[in-house]
Amino acid sequence: MCGIAGIVATSPVNQSLYDALTVLQHRGQDAAGIVTIHDGNFKQRKANGLVKDVFETKHMYRLKGNIGIGHVRYPTAGSSSAAEAQPFYVNSPYGIALAHNGNLTNVQELRTRCNEFHRHVNTTSDSEVLLNVFAHEISTSDSGSLSPDDIFNAVTKVNELIRGAYAVVSLIIGVGLVAFRDPHGIRPLVLGERLGDEGKLEYMVASESVALDVLGFKLVRDVAPGEAIFISENGVLHSRICAKNPVLTPCIFEYVYFARPDSILNGVSVYAARVHMGTMLGEKIKREYPDLDIDVVIPIPETSCDIAVEIAKCLGVPYRQGFVKNRYIGRTFIMPGQKQRKKSVRNKLNPIPAEFKDKKVLLVDDSIVRGTTSGQIVDMAHEAGAKKVYFASAAPEIRYPNVYGIDMPSSQELIAYGKTVDEVCTLIRADGLIYQSLDDLKKAVCLENPKLQEFETSVFNGEYITNDIDEKYLDYLDKVRNDDAKADKAWNDSTENLEIYNES
Repeated sequence: MCGIAGIVATSPVNQSLYDALTVLQHRGQDAAGIVTIHDGNFKQRKANGLVKDVFETKHMYRLKGNIGIGHVRYPTAGSSSAAEAQPFYVNSPYGIALAHNGNLTNVQELRTRCNEFHRHVNTTSDSEVLLNVFAHEISTSDSGSLSPDDIFNAVTKVNELIRGAYAVVSLIIGVGLVAFRDPHGIRPLVLGERLGDEGKLEYMVASESVALDVLGFKLVRDVAPGEAIFISENGVLHSRICAKNPVLTPCIFEYVYFARPDSILNGVSVYAARVHMGTMLGEKIKREYPDLDIDVVIPIPETSCDIAVEIAKCLGVPYRQGFVKNRYIGRTFIMPGQKQRKKSVRNKLNPIPAEFKDKKVLLVDDSIVRGTTSGQIVDMAHEAGAKKVYFASAAPEIRYPNVYGIDMPSSQELIAYGKTVDEVCTLIRADGLIYQSLDDLKKAVCLENPKLQEFETSVFNGEYITNDIDEKYLDYLDKVRNDDAKADKAWNDSTENLEIYNES
């Protein structure tokens, strides 16, 4: 999962892009990067780390220009090497920079095609592959200078060649900014505008509307599935649907966990959707577990807090904050195994004993993935004196890996894979376990936008909407996403990062 932003303005965009990436930091804490255009050249800064650590004053001074794009990375394909921080760029044709949120599912086929195009891909990132495919299609234009038609024709061809999930922002020197979204609209992308100098419109695209809000941009709409937006360097906006039969099927996990609650995606308030999730789950508990004796509802901070409030309201029991989260614990650089994860959970959350002692507690979380965190938190609640600990998940059972840009682990590491609810309950050591149903989860989101009909829900039901996922591909994912593979990758990346540091 990553975050992207792009701005075409009448004044320098470096600070605006920095601010946008800061509020999109939740979408990726591994690396950050900004590219601007000034005097016909790219100005770039990217590195591993949080936004506040990557960009120093000296870098901001260098990032001149009134047009630029930015990216925050959470790696799901390729490695965590500093060399794979985005945006990427190529010098030909024109000079093109690109940042991408999502995951391409036919990347190996595309690498072969890049070789046929005589284009070199230097990293393992699928985003660099996408950039080279796009650059090749731009290069096939017969006109002396790129027109909107040339750009839209190139995006149309890209959509025919690549498969998977992708929201993209790109800069073309001397031309402008291009943004496009996959034909299913799996990954989010929104468009905003504001008045700049002399009353001229400025435009922004971003992964979430909250990035528009902080910069004073008005949310105009979502970029439609299969749509491309082209904004020329002088601020003229063009748009076109560049895919056959696009159908909006956004990733439902954006609403469960990834997106900020103050964002609006696909016409849906993320906060309101989570409130509805709590209502749906609370009603299910009342209906299907009438004998469940609960004294207090406690969320596992922070995504589930809004959900837990509604559950408590439905059940007519108190809502309490029973855990204190240490906000000053950074991400563990290498955390491949269960032992390290357990230690990390203990460092980040601490129970308030008074809220647990001699009580029958319902813990609420947004989802259960590996179950490692859930089991640790159940143990904490018992140790804090709880008589019984029940567990409720706002999402259904996660049984299948994600192939569209979320770093869901190997299926063998998903606690619900091949198991019943009772078996999962035993594994996390809870006294009872309640999952949200998939139908109720969909209803919770659709209440805010009845026009939404379908969602990307493969992690729950194993149905991959791009219709190109087979056992061979899932076996490949299993090999590159399991704990051992990540440990090896992390070691190699740390060594490479040290070499890059020593050379810089």
